[in-house]
Amino acid sequence: MIDAPPTAGRLVRGCLVGSVGTRPPRQRGELLARREDGLALHHLVWRLGPGWRVCSSAVLGGGIGPRAWILNAQVPGGYPRLDPARHLAEIAAAEALDGPGAGLMTAADVTARTVADDDGATATVTSGLGVRGWAASPAGGAAGPLPPGTVNIVVTLPVALSDAALVNAVATATEAKVQALLDAGLDCSGTPTDAVCVAAPDPGGRPGEPFAGPRSVWGARLARAVHRAVLESALRHS
Repeated sequence: MIDAPPTAGRLVRGCLVGSVGTRPPRQRGELLARREDGLALHHLVWRLGPGWRVCSSAVLGGGIGPRAWILNAQVPGGYPRLDPARHLAEIAAAEALDGPGAGLMTAADVTARTVADDDGATATVTSGLGVRGWAASPAGGAAGPLPPGTVNIVVTLPVALSDAALVNAVATATEAKVQALLDAGLDCSGTPTDAVCVAAPDPGGRPGEPFAGPRSVWGARLARAVHRAVLESALRHS
């Protein structure tokens, strides 16, 4: 679902983002259903369209670059496939998602997603917290992909960000996630397979917002939205 845009435009460091007199519409994930191997599963789709960039740790289309869509797909527990990127591409093709995109997966029930908005910064969270712990652990790391459970965070912003600010936004979202998990009374910083996507309009050759740390204007909004969405999800599922 895409909300209707506000009537007033916004200048961002001299750059009007979106069409004249408007911000880009707020992006909301669309909940869709599918069947795989006899199982009823769901996925969330953000149809961003042209003119958007995403910074993410996604299995499919991770990194920084133009992305026309984001997909967060539920898969069965004990996920049997060894080609998650190809699997996500198949789901995207079935939804006729064109162009480059970012795809995440989770064993969590995506119908139980939580969404929070803070003055234009929107965070959508799906969480499976059965396997969780602290990031800094004495245990050795695994060489391959881990089973999907995950706290998946998708953030959309109506303002363009520089490359550095996009990376900063991912860090801010992660800090807010950990704060929310602790506020929920959980003794952890996350799960081994957490992922983050931050989507923002392409600056079109202009600088874009230079900062997205928690005390910047948009970083603060992002952090509050992520904190509320993760806290609600953690309290519901822990």
